Amino acid sequence: MDSFNPLLQFGIKLLRFVYAIIRDVLTTTLTLRAMGLVYITILSIVPMLALVFAGLKGFGFHRSTIEPALLNLFEPLGDKGAELTDQLISIVDNVQGGLLAGVGLLLLVYTTVSMIRKIEESLNHIWRVDSARSFVQRFGEYLSVVIVGPVLMFTAIAMIAAVGSNALVDRMLSIEVLGATAVLIGKLTPYLLVSMVFGLLYWFIPNTKVKFKPALIGGLTGGMLWATCGVLFATFVVNSTRNASIYASFAILIIALMWLYISWLILLIGAQAAFYTQNPEYLRIGYRQLNIGNQIREQAALSLMLLVAETFRKTNKTITTNEVAVRLKIPGILLGPVKKRLETAGLLEITSRDHLLPSRDPGQISLMEVFDAIRTANTADVYQSGKWPAQVNLVIDDLNAKVRDTLAPKSLYDLLDGHGPKPMAKS
Repeated sequence: MDSFNPLLQFGIKLLRFVYAIIRDVLTTTLTLRAMGLVYITILSIVPMLALVFAGLKGFGFHRSTIEPALLNLFEPLGDKGAELTDQLISIVDNVQGGLLAGVGLLLLVYTTVSMIRKIEESLNHIWRVDSARSFVQRFGEYLSVVIVGPVLMFTAIAMIAAVGSNALVDRMLSIEVLGATAVLIGKLTPYLLVSMVFGLLYWFIPNTKVKFKPALIGGLTGGMLWATCGVLFATFVVNSTRNASIYASFAILIIALMWLYISWLILLIGAQAAFYTQNPEYLRIGYRQLNIGNQIREQAALSLMLLVAETFRKTNKTITTNEVAVRLKIPGILLGPVKKRLETAGLLEITSRDHLLPSRDPGQISLMEVFDAIRTANTADVYQSGKWPAQVNLVIDDLNAKVRDTLAPKSLYDLLDGHGPKPMAKS
């Protein structure tokens, strides 16, 4: 493909990209996860809104600041936008200090954290991350998303509104070209804000290191899909008078649930776009289970521990699973089971954001321990033993003895320093 025209190369890559996302939507659990997010949204939306708007009131965002921003945000909805704005403002006004105390506060916080935890689980699944944040990390980081995130968004909206009401800006907008450009920007601003929110979620929520560019591309993908589907869905709602007459008062509930499902599915599709942008080696395999031989598992385990030890010794820092996969030129999904066994064996520690550290001094971790973590039974196994024929046990014991004689005296640092096992002489 390198001999093709650059434009043709880009087109082929884009088609592979789109095909991989459509394949995952049709063949994986993304749709089920979107349904699960709809369920948790129904349970959590009112407490979450109460907590968010209570935080906004605490930062000084009240009727005079929030109402104009919401009116601008919901302007495409016409009269319904003004009605929705009034309802949201009434929620702000009804949040009393007594509600945010004692059991009421605990209930609000619990339901809010539960909703964001469900989002994290879905995004971690997309990013092939096995370990979630600890409870303390969830509590602090989730609440910062719920409180600080809306504050930043409303600040941006308020600043846009303030700039639009400036006399100098009004004079500049009287120029025909600038005025037309400003109108276009004004129409695009809500969708850009949605894209920005999506991108921030993709960058912050997964418990792994997400680069800014993939998060931005995922955010733009999600934002464009959300804008397009919003127009199509609005057209559907306008033309669905027959369904409204069938379902009567339940029509608005059913339509709201449909839009919630589509919105969550779009969020997950955008996350897929961000993931494939950062990890293009997954485009072909997707979520398929990879069948590999024992030798590759052993090579992956020793290579992972070697890179973790090298990073720790040279920089006293950590390395992520994705960074290890890139250096080894293998899909990161291969390292998942290996990483779990090394952690269970007490050789590897997985910290927040999927950062990897040696559990103890790598100079005291023998090569044999690494191989034992992969080759022998441990508490992570469903079946830890079997009734093997005596002849098989003799062969395995003999093999283990020979391997142990070679690898037990050598540590990870010995291997890094070039003092590992010597190559066998050719006969």
